[in-house]
Amino acid sequence: MTSRKQEKFEMILDAAEKVIAENGFHGSQVSKIAKEAGVADGTIYLYFKKKEDILISLFEDRLGKLVALFNANIQESNTAAEALHKVCEIHFTQLEQNVALAYVTQIELRQSSLELRKAIGLSVKPYIQLIEHILKRGMEEQSFRADLDTKLTRQLIFGAMDEVVTSWLISGRKYSLSAQVDGTVDFFLRGLR
Repeated sequence: MTSRKQEKFEMILDAAEKVIAENGFHGSQVSKIAKEAGVADGTIYLYFKKKEDILISLFEDRLGKLVALFNANIQESNTAAEALHKVCEIHFTQLEQNVALAYVTQIELRQSSLELRKAIGLSVKPYIQLIEHILKRGMEEQSFRADLDTKLTRQLIFGAMDEVVTSWLISGRKYSLSAQVDGTVDFFLRGLR
Protein backbone atom coordinates (compact mmCIF):
# COMPACT_ATOMS: atom_id res chain seq x y z
CA MET A 1 0.00 0.00 0.00
CA THR A 2 1.31 3.46 -0.83
CA SER A 3 1.82 5.81 2.10
CA ARG A 4 -1.24 7.87 1.10
CA LYS A 5 -3.44 4.75 0.89
CA GLN A 6 -1.99 3.47 4.17
CA GLU A 7 -2.75 6.82 5.82
CA LYS A 8 -6.37 6.70 4.63
CA PHE A 9 -6.66 3.06 5.74
CA GLU A 10 -5.48 4.06 9.24
CA MET A 11 -7.92 6.99 9.30
CA ILE A 12 -10.77 4.62 8.49
CA LEU A 13 -9.70 2.16 11.21
CA ASP A 14 -9.37 4.97 13.77
CA ALA A 15 -12.83 6.22 12.83
CA ALA A 16 -14.28 2.70 12.99
CA GLU A 17 -12.78 2.18 16.45
CA LYS A 18 -14.43 5.36 17.72
CA VAL A 19 -17.80 4.84 16.01
CA ILE A 20 -18.10 1.17 17.00
CA ALA A 21 -17.14 1.95 20.60
CA GLU A 22 -19.86 4.62 20.75
CA ASN A 23 -22.64 2.87 18.80
CA GLY A 24 -21.84 -0.83 18.87
CA PHE A 25 -21.01 -2.78 15.73
CA HIS A 26 -24.62 -3.24 14.63
CA GLY A 27 -25.41 0.44 15.23
CA SER A 28 -22.40 1.64 13.27
CA GLN A 29 -23.32 2.32 9.67
CA VAL A 30 -20.56 2.59 7.11
CA SER A 31 -21.73 6.16 6.49
CA LYS A 32 -21.01 7.06 10.15
CA ILE A 33 -17.53 5.57 9.88
CA ALA A 34 -16.91 7.44 6.61
CA LYS A 35 -18.09 10.73 8.11
CA GLU A 36 -15.85 10.27 11.17
CA ALA A 37 -12.89 9.45 8.89
CA GLY A 38 -13.63 12.45 6.69
CA VAL A 39 -14.01 10.37 3.53
CA ALA A 40 -16.85 9.61 1.12
CA ASP A 41 -18.94 6.51 1.82
CA GLY A 42 -17.69 4.91 -1.40
CA THR A 43 -14.07 5.33 -0.29
CA ILE A 44 -14.67 2.79 2.48
CA TYR A 45 -15.51 0.18 -0.16
CA LEU A 46 -12.17 0.73 -1.88
CA TYR A 47 -10.57 -0.76 1.25
CA PHE A 48 -13.26 -3.11 2.60
CA LYS A 49 -15.86 -5.31 0.90
CA LYS A 50 -18.31 -5.14 3.82
CA LYS A 51 -18.66 -3.71 7.32
CA GLU A 52 -17.50 -6.97 8.94
CA ASP A 53 -14.18 -6.62 7.12
CA ILE A 54 -13.63 -3.29 8.86
CA LEU A 55 -14.00 -4.91 12.28
CA ILE A 56 -11.72 -7.82 11.32
CA SER A 57 -9.08 -5.40 10.01
CA LEU A 58 -9.39 -3.31 13.14
CA PHE A 59 -8.64 -6.36 15.30
CA GLU A 60 -5.79 -7.47 13.03
CA ASP A 61 -4.21 -4.03 13.11
CA ARG A 62 -4.62 -3.24 16.81
CA LEU A 63 -3.78 -6.72 18.12
CA GLY A 64 -0.86 -6.93 15.69
CA LYS A 65 0.55 -3.71 17.12
CA LEU A 66 -0.07 -4.94 20.67
CA VAL A 67 1.76 -8.23 20.03
CA ALA A 68 4.66 -6.31 18.46
CA LEU A 69 4.78 -4.15 21.61
CA PHE A 70 4.78 -7.27 23.79
CA ASN A 71 7.58 -8.86 21.78
CA ALA A 72 9.70 -5.71 21.92
CA ASN A 73 9.30 -5.44 25.69
CA ILE A 74 9.63 -9.06 26.81
CA GLN A 75 13.03 -9.37 25.12
CA GLU A 76 14.42 -7.40 28.06
CA SER A 77 12.83 -9.74 30.63
CA ASN A 78 15.26 -11.95 32.53
CA THR A 79 12.66 -14.55 33.49
CA ALA A 80 9.37 -15.92 32.24
CA ALA A 81 7.66 -14.45 35.31
CA GLU A 82 8.96 -10.99 34.36
CA ALA A 83 7.80 -11.52 30.77
CA LEU A 84 4.32 -12.51 31.94
CA HIS A 85 4.18 -9.44 34.19
CA LYS A 86 5.21 -7.23 31.26
CA VAL A 87 2.51 -8.70 29.00
CA CYS A 88 -0.19 -8.12 31.63
CA GLU A 89 1.10 -4.61 32.33
CA ILE A 90 1.05 -3.64 28.65
CA HIS A 91 -2.35 -5.27 28.09
CA PHE A 92 -4.02 -3.40 30.95
CA THR A 93 -2.19 -0.10 30.39
CA GLN A 94 -2.86 0.04 26.66
CA LEU A 95 -6.57 -0.68 27.05
CA GLU A 96 -6.88 1.75 29.96
CA GLN A 97 -5.33 4.44 27.77
CA ASN A 98 -7.53 3.58 24.78
CA VAL A 99 -11.03 3.04 26.16
CA ALA A 100 -12.57 2.93 22.67
CA LEU A 101 -10.34 -0.01 21.75
CA ALA A 102 -11.18 -1.68 25.06
CA TYR A 103 -14.90 -1.45 24.28
CA VAL A 104 -14.44 -2.80 20.78
CA THR A 105 -12.22 -5.72 21.82
CA GLN A 106 -14.09 -6.64 24.99
CA ILE A 107 -17.75 -5.89 24.37
CA GLU A 108 -18.27 -5.96 20.61
CA LEU A 109 -16.49 -9.26 20.04
CA ARG A 110 -18.96 -11.01 22.33
CA GLN A 111 -21.94 -9.59 20.44
CA SER A 112 -20.70 -10.56 16.99
CA SER A 113 -21.76 -13.57 14.96
CA LEU A 114 -19.92 -16.87 15.33
CA GLU A 115 -18.44 -16.47 11.85
CA LEU A 116 -17.12 -13.02 12.68
CA ARG A 117 -15.72 -14.19 16.04
CA LYS A 118 -13.86 -17.01 14.25
CA ALA A 119 -12.31 -14.55 11.78
CA ILE A 120 -11.29 -12.23 14.61
CA GLY A 121 -9.95 -15.24 16.53
CA LEU A 122 -7.22 -15.55 13.91
CA SER A 123 -6.02 -12.09 14.99
CA VAL A 124 -5.87 -13.23 18.62
CA LYS A 125 -3.84 -16.37 17.81
CA PRO A 126 -0.36 -14.68 17.86
CA TYR A 127 -1.18 -13.27 21.31
CA ILE A 128 -2.16 -16.71 22.61
CA GLN A 129 1.01 -18.20 21.08
CA LEU A 130 3.10 -15.54 22.82
CA ILE A 131 1.63 -16.53 26.19
CA GLU A 132 2.36 -20.19 25.41
CA HIS A 133 5.96 -19.29 24.55
CA ILE A 134 6.34 -17.57 27.93
CA LEU A 135 4.91 -20.63 29.69
CA LYS A 136 7.35 -22.95 27.90
CA ARG A 137 10.20 -20.59 28.78
CA GLY A 138 9.18 -20.77 32.46
CA MET A 139 9.10 -24.57 32.30
CA GLU A 140 12.57 -24.63 30.72
CA GLU A 141 13.85 -22.28 33.45
CA GLN A 142 12.19 -24.60 35.97
CA SER A 143 10.45 -21.62 37.51
CA PHE A 144 7.03 -22.92 36.33
CA ARG A 145 5.68 -26.39 37.05
CA ALA A 146 6.86 -29.07 34.64
CA ASP A 147 3.38 -30.59 34.41
CA LEU A 148 1.63 -27.50 32.99
CA ASP A 149 -0.77 -28.09 30.15
CA THR A 150 0.43 -25.11 28.12
CA LYS A 151 -2.54 -25.14 25.73
CA LEU A 152 -5.06 -24.94 28.58
CA THR A 153 -2.97 -22.57 30.72
CA ARG A 154 -2.47 -20.06 27.91
CA GLN A 155 -6.26 -19.88 27.49
CA LEU A 156 -6.79 -19.47 31.23
CA ILE A 157 -4.28 -16.61 31.42
CA PHE A 158 -5.68 -14.85 28.36
CA GLY A 159 -9.24 -15.38 29.56
CA ALA A 160 -8.47 -14.04 33.03
CA MET A 161 -6.89 -10.86 31.66
CA ASP A 162 -9.81 -10.51 29.25
CA GLU A 163 -12.31 -10.79 32.12
CA VAL A 164 -10.45 -8.24 34.27
CA VAL A 165 -10.72 -5.70 31.43
CA THR A 166 -14.38 -6.54 30.77
CA SER A 167 -15.25 -6.14 34.48
CA TRP A 168 -13.44 -2.80 34.55
CA LEU A 169 -15.49 -1.56 31.59
CA ILE A 170 -18.80 -2.87 32.97
CA SER A 171 -18.08 -1.18 36.33
CA GLY A 172 -17.89 2.14 34.52
CA ARG A 173 -14.08 2.30 34.90
CA LYS A 174 -14.44 3.23 38.59
CA TYR A 175 -10.91 2.08 39.40
CA SER A 176 -7.52 1.90 37.75
CA LEU A 177 -7.12 -1.03 35.40
CA SER A 178 -3.33 -0.78 35.45
CA ALA A 179 -3.42 -1.03 39.25
CA GLN A 180 -4.75 -4.59 38.81
CA VAL A 181 -1.52 -5.87 37.20
CA ASP A 182 0.34 -7.01 40.32
CA GLY A 183 -2.63 -8.84 41.82
CA THR A 184 -3.42 -10.51 38.50
CA VAL A 185 0.14 -11.67 37.89
CA ASP A 186 0.53 -12.80 41.51
CA PHE A 187 -2.54 -14.99 41.04
CA PHE A 188 -1.11 -16.46 37.82
CA LEU A 189 2.28 -17.16 39.36
CA ARG A 190 0.77 -18.99 42.34
CA GLY A 191 -0.79 -21.44 39.90
CA LEU A 192 2.25 -21.70 37.64
CA ARG A 193 4.87 -22.48 40.28
